[in-house]
Amino acid sequence: MKRIEWKSLGKRLLFLPGWLMLILTAFSTAGLVFVFLRGLDAHPIGYTVYVLAFYTLCVDTVFCVLTLLRYYRRAKNMVYANHYGNRYMTDPAFKTHVSLYTSLALNLAYVVSNLLSGLLHSSVWSITLAAYYMILAVMRFLLLRFFNRDGVVRGRTGKERLPELRRSRLCSIILLTLNFALSGMIVLVIAADEGFAYGSIMIYVMAMYTFYTVITTVRDLFRYRKHNSPVLTASKVIKMAAALVSLLSLEIAMLTQFSDDSNPEYFNNVMIGATGAAVSIIVVFMAVYTIVKTTKEIHVLMRT
Repeated sequence: MKRIEWKSLGKRLLFLPGWLMLILTAFSTAGLVFVFLRGLDAHPIGYTVYVLAFYTLCVDTVFCVLTLLRYYRRAKNMVYANHYGNRYMTDPAFKTHVSLYTSLALNLAYVVSNLLSGLLHSSVWSITLAAYYMILAVMRFLLLRFFNRDGVVRGRTGKERLPELRRSRLCSIILLTLNFALSGMIVLVIAADEGFAYGSIMIYVMAMYTFYTVITTVRDLFRYRKHNSPVLTASKVIKMAAALVSLLSLEIAMLTQFSDDSNPEYFNNVMIGATGAAVSIIVVFMAVYTIVKTTKEIHVLMRT
């Protein structure tokens, strides 16, 4: 009985009416402004306001989370109710097909913007980035051609699987050339001091986006292995390479933007060189592993 009462009390304290939440939020905000302006940080009034503000923050957070979850479920149901939305959420091949179109369009936009920036501002850095995105665009274009022409053959063996294996091997061979652009980026930053920086707020947005991309890419890389499709796996390997280089670019931008006299230049160079080497090794490993694995399976299928 006591457990039920405590649970009911907790709900009453956290789930408040909207009008009461507005009053609490306004009162807490005004109280914090008053405390800071009057210098009452260590005064009992200040501590009282802090407790009220913390309680208000908890109530507002619970309300926002529940509201977002409700809208998320509603939006998710609408997506599943639509034919194409349902197919996108349930068919990995179709989802990869759509994402390849999106990624290819973004890559081409990055190529044009960086190439124009490099030509207008005589920036070797921008031209190198344009070359990097061009390589990604070529690989995604090759995968798209396979999707549009042959479709995706999942979990099958024999002659129907050969086109997938060959296309996956070709993309992995091209992936090795990505290290030339990557090496050029690292050399420019270390030797020529050709770094770049985002805006003060933009860098935090890019950081959140980059970490989100890396996490989801690693998750998809393992999730799509169960479909036993070389083309699907190749698309996720390409996405992984792009995410790793985005992580390197974020590090370069952060070191460029937040460096000061207390941060020696050799420290930045060591950090960028170490991260760049790690990214390069991972990309080479993924490409070589895929080349070896697909080549072995191609030889087996050709003999049968």
